[in-house]
Amino acid sequence: MNELLFFGFLIIYFTTALVVYRFWRREGVLLVFVLSIIVCNLQVVKQVTLFGLQATLGNIAYGATFWTTDLLSEMHGKKESRRAVVFGFIALVLFTFSMRYALWYRPGPEDWAQGPLTAIFAFLPRVVLASYAAYLVSQFHDIWLFHLLRDWTRGRHLWLRNNIATILSQLWDTLIFVSIAFIGVFSWGVLFQIYLTTWLFKVLVAILDTPFIYLATRWKWIAADAEPLANKPAS
Repeated sequence: MNELLFFGFLIIYFTTALVVYRFWRREGVLLVFVLSIIVCNLQVVKQVTLFGLQATLGNIAYGATFWTTDLLSEMHGKKESRRAVVFGFIALVLFTFSMRYALWYRPGPEDWAQGPLTAIFAFLPRVVLASYAAYLVSQFHDIWLFHLLRDWTRGRHLWLRNNIATILSQLWDTLIFVSIAFIGVFSWGVLFQIYLTTWLFKVLVAILDTPFIYLATRWKWIAADAEPLANKPAS
C-alpha cells in the first residue's frame, strides 16, 4: 500500500505541476516551488516503510523543488530559477517562524492542537540550521550544475542535466542536513543508513520526474510563451 501511495502521489503532484505551468507559466512554477517547500517540511516528520526500507515522507515534494528550478532554468533562464530559490527560502523562514510563534500563545481550555503542533513545530535550533544550510547549498548548486552541463552539451540531452544536477545536489543536501542535525546523536552505523536511504529515495524521485520535465519543455501547448534556452548562453 505504501508503495502504491508513493507512486500515486508522485503522478498526481507532478501532473498538477504541469497543469499549473500550462496556465500560469513562471508564476505557476514559483507557486509550486513555494508550496513544495512547505509540504516537504510538514511531511518529513512522518516515518514510513517503503520498499522494505525506513524512510521519511517529503521526498516527492522536495524533489519537485529541483524539478521546478530545472524547468525554470531550461525555459526561462538562471535568473528565474535563482529567484524561485530566494522566494522559497523566505517562505521557509516565515513558515517556521509563524508556526513557532503560534506555540507561544497560551492555549484555551478546550484547545486540542497545542500538543500536536508542539510535537511537529518545536524544532531544535540545530535541525532548523541544518535545514536552511542544506536547502541553500543544494538548490544553488543544482542551478549552477544544470547550466554548466547545458553549456557542455550545447543544449542537448535534457535528461542528463536534469538527472545529474538534481542527483548530485540532492547528495549535498543529504550530507549537509544529516551531518549538521544528527552527528553525535546517532552512531556512525545508523548515520550511514540515514545517508544512504534518504539519498536513494531522492534519486528515485529525480529519475521518475524526467518524463514530466520533457512534457513541460516539449509540448507546445504547455510552453507556448516560453522559448527554450537550450541553444542560448546561460544568463
